[in-house]
Amino acid sequence: MVYGHARGTHWTRVLTNEEQEAWLTALLPKPPKDLALYQRALTHGSTGQPDYQRLEFLGDRILGLIIADMLYHRYKDEAEGRLSHRLNALVSGVTCADIAREIGLPPYIRLGKQARDDGAQQSDNVLGDIMEATIGAVYLDHGLLVTRDLVERLWRPLLESATGAPKHPKSELQEWCAAHGRKVPEYVITKKEGPPHAMRFEITVTVKGFAPVAATANSKQAAETAAALAFLETNA
Repeated sequence: MVYGHARGTHWTRVLTNEEQEAWLTALLPKPPKDLALYQRALTHGSTGQPDYQRLEFLGDRILGLIIADMLYHRYKDEAEGRLSHRLNALVSGVTCADIAREIGLPPYIRLGKQARDDGAQQSDNVLGDIMEATIGAVYLDHGLLVTRDLVERLWRPLLESATGAPKHPKSELQEWCAAHGRKVPEYVITKKEGPPHAMRFEITVTVKGFAPVAATANSKQAAETAAALAFLETNA
């Protein structure tokens, strides 16, 4: 599934409205009708212009509804808890950011100079939010059926590749500790740096009897998850 970047795109070049429209036309099930909606979805608050946050609020709910419906019909015999695990993984900010990169979204984000210089264009937090805002824009522009077509196309490979209900790394690590007679893992912020819109957190997880393991991400929660996963990969 490749929608790609515009030919000659560079991370720091501001793309034209025509390039944005061409990208959206290639991406969406139907061509965009109200370009202003998508331009707002792609606009970061650092520009001083109306930004994506309200559309992100809407898109987050629409995405959750569509994915929940897909899971409900695909996994007919699964209990609510297992379905919730799948849903949380599929609508997480990290997953949304990965989808955004896969469809070539980063060059189309409108950023203020400082945010662009600080790397907000590659931030999981920003990309995840703007992916959800784009879904909100599609919903307002074309309605639920077209939005569902888009989400199904983009998320179905992830849905079909999951052979079992994904377990959150922090839950898995806690269960591993219990099975090995260890106390619950401890998570500590060992470094925090960067501007507010592109903050980086380093989290160190410690389990008694094992070497501490650290990981860095764009949010405390994501860094804890990455640290738990890194610990499991090293020791489990």
